[in-house]
Amino acid sequence: MSCPVQRFNSQTADFKNQLKMLLAFSEADDEAIDQAAAKILADVKARGDAAVLEYTQRFDRLSAEQAKSVSALELRQADLQQALASLPVEQRTALEAAAARVKSYHEKQKQESGCHSWDYADEHGTRLGQKVTPLDRVGLYVPGGKAAYPSSVLMNAMPAKVAGVKEVIMVVPTPDGTKNPLVLAAAAVAGVDRAFTIGGAQAVGALAFGTETIPAVDKIVGPGNAYVAAAKRRVFGTVGIDMIAGPSEILVLCDGKTNPDWIAMDLFSQAEHDELAQSILLCPDAQFIEQVQESINRLINDMPRRDVIHASLTGRGALIQVRDMGEACEIANSIAAEHLEICAENPRHWAEQIRHAGAIFMGPYTSESLGDYCAGPNHVLPTMRTARFSSPLGVYDFVKRSSMIEVSAEGADQLGHIASVLAHGEGLQAHARAAEMRLKNSKQ
Repeated sequence: MSCPVQRFNSQTADFKNQLKMLLAFSEADDEAIDQAAAKILADVKARGDAAVLEYTQRFDRLSAEQAKSVSALELRQADLQQALASLPVEQRTALEAAAARVKSYHEKQKQESGCHSWDYADEHGTRLGQKVTPLDRVGLYVPGGKAAYPSSVLMNAMPAKVAGVKEVIMVVPTPDGTKNPLVLAAAAVAGVDRAFTIGGAQAVGALAFGTETIPAVDKIVGPGNAYVAAAKRRVFGTVGIDMIAGPSEILVLCDGKTNPDWIAMDLFSQAEHDELAQSILLCPDAQFIEQVQESINRLINDMPRRDVIHASLTGRGALIQVRDMGEACEIANSIAAEHLEICAENPRHWAEQIRHAGAIFMGPYTSESLGDYCAGPNHVLPTMRTARFSSPLGVYDFVKRSSMIEVSAEGADQLGHIASVLAHGEGLQAHARAAEMRLKNSKQ
């Protein structure tokens, strides 16, 4: 099977328009999906457990006996521990090693990213600060349809636990009643408190609104299909959400001095997720681009998911020749990719020029797949150019900040005059009087 990937050259007159068309993605705007999700959410809000059961039976193809109650769909801690104990030694060792690295990274992140309370006193004795507290309860959505992702359990649950979240509730669909032991084992390793075998928009609704069995959470995190994304978008405001995730993306910047087979496989690593995933190479070396295309054609036939990879690469992939690595960085900032690999000499030099990317993988030995599983940083990343204004999932997503103000008598006199003037200027006399009453020379 050959896999011809679209070719572009940044020096052509219509390149900007070609790039815009390449990046265009409209599934998130599918009105039919949004309306279906809205209907399910309304039903779950109105009927609770009964609606959750009905949709679970329908979409996961479970019998009434298999899904006789929502409580019957809850996994016990013993079930999670049994799944962990039953893993082959190699799998368990890898899972626990990955978990240890993810935990270690997020513990360091907690120390360095402003996730602690602080205060200070000004010259008038007034104390000002910030109190940082973890969320009480978080819902973790884990995909279970086309593929199951134990790595997503680690990446979503462990920063929540490091942040100090009291209760993490996992939901995961089990089509035809099939439970993935690695997902359950990952829940055990990550310290998930409760787990339910439900999925789809109905699971999002249950977590957002609460049912007779499933408690409402404060925030919902984790990726899902288009219906899950639509449901998360609709419940935002009732609960917090991490982000609206689109198809997976990888952008590779290469100077042409890396093994072309490595680059081809890195492009495959995202393309195999689904047909809408996007893999793009930016390189100034035309001959190297041709070598990568040859590697793609040769290696794809050995891939178990070659049909998915082929559809992704031919439909949304691209091999783009650029003027030089500096221009590659400029284009990368425009694309703002989820995963950005810099396979070049002195990768940190080029990384300094990157402003927008979910995660930056530097050097030829840093494959994106290591970040997905075990490097340590979170693999829940902004997609669809949202890296321009958002960040990877982290400990900071599971805490909230309260401003702390304790004004002294001297401070009330000093600040009161300022507040009075501004409040009168806004026509809010009660605000002004509340400040004026605390002035030293006030008659009240």
